[in-house]
Amino acid sequence: MFDILTLNKIAACGLEQLDETKYTVTDDASKDADGIILRSFAMHDMELPKSLKAVARAGAGTNNIPIDKCSEKGIVVFNTPGANANAVKELVLAGLFLASRDIVGGINWAGTLTGDDVAKQVEKGKSNFAGNEVQGKTLGVIGLGAIGVLVANAARHFGMQVIGYDPYLSVDAAWRLSSHIKRAKSADEVYQNADFISIHVPLTDETKRTINRDTIAKMKDGVKILNFARGELVDNDAMKAAIASGKVSKYVVDFPNSEVINEPGIIAIPHLGASTSESEDNCAMMAAQELANYLETGDIVNSVNFPNCTLPLSGKGRVCILHKNIPTMLTQFTNLFAEEKHNIADLINKSKKDLAYTIINTDEIITDEIVDKIKAVDGVLRVRVIK
Repeated sequence: MFDILTLNKIAACGLEQLDETKYTVTDDASKDADGIILRSFAMHDMELPKSLKAVARAGAGTNNIPIDKCSEKGIVVFNTPGANANAVKELVLAGLFLASRDIVGGINWAGTLTGDDVAKQVEKGKSNFAGNEVQGKTLGVIGLGAIGVLVANAARHFGMQVIGYDPYLSVDAAWRLSSHIKRAKSADEVYQNADFISIHVPLTDETKRTINRDTIAKMKDGVKILNFARGELVDNDAMKAAIASGKVSKYVVDFPNSEVINEPGIIAIPHLGASTSESEDNCAMMAAQELANYLETGDIVNSVNFPNCTLPLSGKGRVCILHKNIPTMLTQFTNLFAEEKHNIADLINKSKKDLAYTIINTDEIITDEIVDKIKAVDGVLRVRVIK
């Protein structure tokens, strides 16, 4: 049996993916757990139990999870890329229209009207909230992952010209991207040509404040910027200065804080990107499936710290080794099996930056002796025997 700890309320359809004959699910953090499923719970100050093998985030962002600490302990961290993509895409499109036409200002104004002649007041004052159509305008999309591709394709159906930039465009994303989307060779090409810019990149040390004084200076006057990825991708001081000067006409952000709320030209949405029942269900099911697949078979799909790595089950034994990505590791593992006269039926080794993962199927049952020898290899973080 595997013990699974939930740190947030997880949709029932997600927990139903965990076979009750193999899993017990609890929200009692005092109990040791083999796996954790969470949404937004902050784990950074949490003591990680020695039993913990994997953490699954029902969502794309993992800033609330101590990735480095998990990696050091051989704990695989999963996220659910694409599960909430449609929900975010729909809100981005709403943001596109909110930026183009002063819908929010008009609604707020209409709410102040009183008297018996409201209809006349509406007709007299509505011109103060006129805007522009998106048809024929150019949308620049920075980051063509699961969400960015959907936004780019949808904008084309609105009659927009779309230019996208992503230096790390995956093969799968490229297949999904409409042939009508122009691929930019640099972010500067997007900045210089777009009437609207929507950013869809993960938050890292390299991407923090991607939108700043220097990049804004390269943009067209009156540009409208949409941020439904992470608040820290934009320098708020630079954004407010650009709005005050007229360089940026609207900024729509799904991550309000004290720096952006109630600011002229800024539409702050209360982090509603993935807040749909469908999205929460999709994320919960995907997270549970990833967790169960890893715990039961050792296969890794959609990990943010260890490489994706799968191998069909075969033979009598399977050992899974999480280790550092350093030379001679695989040779040391295979030599140990040879010394113990264990025949390797199949194996796979994958790496991701400083970390690596090896799955070995053998024709013999894995013994405690060989497990202890593998654990003793310098650079090995964790060893799991599946069968």
